Amino acid sequence: MKHVRHFTPSLFLSLVHVCLVQANYAPYFFDNGARSTNGNMALLSLSEDTPVGTHVYTLNGTDPEGDAVTYGLAYEAGSRRYFSVDENLGNVTLIEELDREKEDEIEVIVSISDGLSTVSEKVRILVMDANDESPEFVNTPYIVQVPENAPSGSSIFKIEAVDKDTGSGGSITYFLQNIHANKFTIDRHSGVLRIKTGVTLDYEKSRTHFVVVVAKDGGGKLRGDNKVFSATTTVTVNVEDVQDTPPMFIGIPYYGYVYEDTLAGSEVLTVVALDGDRGKPNSIHYCIVNGDEGSFEISNTTGAISVIKSPNQLKKEVYELKVQASEVSQEDDISVYAFAVVTIRVVDLNNHPPTFYGENGPQNRFELTMYEHPPEGEILRGLKITVSDSDQGANAKFNLRLVGPGGIFRVVPQTVLNEAQVTIIVENSAAIDYEKFKVLTFKLLAIEMNTPEKFSSTADIVIRLLDTNDNVPKFSSDYYIARIPENSPGGSNVVAVTATDPDSGLWGEVKYSIYGTGADLFLIHPSTGIIYSQPWAILDAEVNSKYNFYVKAEDTDGKYSLAEVFITVLDVNDHSPEFNENIQEKTMIIGSPVKIEAIDQDAEEPNNIVDYSIMQADPANVFDIDRSTGEIKLKSYIRSLDIIHNITKNKDCIWSVVVQAKDRGSPSFSTTAVLKIDITEETLHKGPMAAFLMQTKDNPMKALGVLAGVVGIMVLITVMISTAMFWRNKRSNKIMPVRRIIRKRQTPQSRTVRMEWLKFKRPSNAAEKFVVEDDAKSLHNENSNNNIQVAPVLPTAPLPPPPPALAPRGDVPGWRVPTVSGSLTPKFINKQLKKRGHSSAHNALVSELKMKFEKKNAAIGEPHI
Repeated sequence: MKHVRHFTPSLFLSLVHVCLVQANYAPYFFDNGARSTNGNMALLSLSEDTPVGTHVYTLNGTDPEGDAVTYGLAYEAGSRRYFSVDENLGNVTLIEELDREKEDEIEVIVSISDGLSTVSEKVRILVMDANDESPEFVNTPYIVQVPENAPSGSSIFKIEAVDKDTGSGGSITYFLQNIHANKFTIDRHSGVLRIKTGVTLDYEKSRTHFVVVVAKDGGGKLRGDNKVFSATTTVTVNVEDVQDTPPMFIGIPYYGYVYEDTLAGSEVLTVVALDGDRGKPNSIHYCIVNGDEGSFEISNTTGAISVIKSPNQLKKEVYELKVQASEVSQEDDISVYAFAVVTIRVVDLNNHPPTFYGENGPQNRFELTMYEHPPEGEILRGLKITVSDSDQGANAKFNLRLVGPGGIFRVVPQTVLNEAQVTIIVENSAAIDYEKFKVLTFKLLAIEMNTPEKFSSTADIVIRLLDTNDNVPKFSSDYYIARIPENSPGGSNVVAVTATDPDSGLWGEVKYSIYGTGADLFLIHPSTGIIYSQPWAILDAEVNSKYNFYVKAEDTDGKYSLAEVFITVLDVNDHSPEFNENIQEKTMIIGSPVKIEAIDQDAEEPNNIVDYSIMQADPANVFDIDRSTGEIKLKSYIRSLDIIHNITKNKDCIWSVVVQAKDRGSPSFSTTAVLKIDITEETLHKGPMAAFLMQTKDNPMKALGVLAGVVGIMVLITVMISTAMFWRNKRSNKIMPVRRIIRKRQTPQSRTVRMEWLKFKRPSNAAEKFVVEDDAKSLHNENSNNNIQVAPVLPTAPLPPPPPALAPRGDVPGWRVPTVSGSLTPKFINKQLKKRGHSSAHNALVSELKMKFEKKNAAIGEPHI
């Protein structure tokens, strides 16, 4: 009987799951080789200078079933995370700075997953070297001990530096700074320091040398650039002393003296010698080689030389001893030595000092009376001084010297042997001044020169001076500045001048006087120097505020000096401001100010500074005035005649304003004036003539003068042109047609008379200006008939000139003379004219003048046949 196996639903699902698991294949990485930038990161190498944030690799793989894959990076526990990955794209980014010297290999676990299966691989990333390390010296500091007898070219030290980089960046070369000043060289590859060839060390000249060594790597790439790094260190070379220098005597040459009272065995002098090798000096042994003749001996250890005979037993006056100093080594061997000559002189006993004598025997004080400022080089004959020394030979030789105020006198002779007459000579006459010193005191010294005792004697020299008139009175200042108010009464004190004369008696009395063009109003007291004004003098700062003159100080002999006096008359507020007229009339155009001016005759500020104010106006609160300039203008809200008509029923618009002018003096003065203001609106015509007429409205004579001048100039131009054309046509023998060929002829420049034409320029503002310009067209036109005189030529038929060239139409005519116009401001204003307005009258006058001048210009410009 067969058993039938029944499948339950749960068992069926298990079988299906097993089948599905067996059908899923794991994903895998592509292996694209060592140089590939995508795959499984196997054999990837990165330079240690790769910047953080750089995309360094792309993980790339696939799933056999074609499912989407994700990527991952993992590290072993305790390892630093250097990379991050985009799990979808597989882009690997550097997130930590690399350092080959710390870690040259990085292990990373890369993984790829399709969601069901994950495949992981451990890969190694090689960190490549970049030249990012500098050389470093090892075992520093470097201190080297070198004996001074080390041969040249010998090696004394090996310097070592390391560089953690590899390749050329890790190779090191050595060199020295200041190679020419050094006594050393270095092997550039091994770092061995040597003494230069031909150079030796000397402990006595230089005990220490400082050598600066530079270690430089071979260079390499760092972040795309070729970098070379270096380091420096200092090698201290201490030179050791070696016994190679003989002893040296100190204090040569040596001289000694033996006197007649010297006892046998007395020390005469001591010689000193030192080992030339100061680092390890040897002891010195002294001995006398020759020259002593049994009369002297020397200590072997101290070098003290003594006399062993009494002086009366010495046969020679001078002994020259040859002394030897030898070095004794530690083994008591005498190695090197040196010689010195010691001179010993036998002399008598010096027991007499120099002595001064006068006319009556020994004397130590000499006195003289004389006038100040004697001639330089003069001998003081009143002083009779003799000096002598009773000793003989060197004991009788001494110097003479004056001690006191320096540079005034000198003594002759300066060196004396036995005896001499002393002479004192004047050397600086200016210093012998009675006003500085009434009495001059000196010490005359006589001091032995070549004796150990240096015996000396002194004598007092006392010189009393007599005064002479050698000074000029001198003012306390080169100039005096004084100030006096202009209202000061006559006889007022102004300033006191002071002069002093240091001379004594009558020579020191000073008398004052003044002179000069500015001294007429002043006097000076002859003895006190007080300057005061004349009793009748009236000072006025407005007439003259500055006075300048000279003052003289004179002594009884006529010697004098001058000083300059400057006197300023101070202004006092004694004038009131004054208007040129107490009742004035002005025409004011709306928008433009009118000005009133008052003058204060005071000389100085603030007395002559005038402030303006409106005291009364009818109607009030219409005008403003500038306090400083006196300009009067309408209130800002008044911009037309209509506003004015609304303010007042006075249609003629003539208003009265009482203006006060007040100065700033103390006390202050003021005055007033009545200003009648005629208010009008600006003319509608903006032409130059209208502006000129408005400017000359208050000065009609100016307008008439300009008009008469312009008319006169036009008449003169017309006459000149007509005359020139007449003479030109008169010289011609026939009349040519109007149309002709113009033949230009050169005319001598010296015969050409250039005419200047008045040309009118329209300015930017309402004012108008006349300028004079050269009319080039009128000088060089085709007809040559514009007031130009030419040199005579052969008679030819005159040619008719072409029509005159007309200036282009516009605001500025070519060479038209501008018209001028003016208006008179009558005291009694015609109300009927006011009703019509000034603009109509101005326009009519301007139009009439323009028409007249245009007709005149047209007549002048017509061609002559």
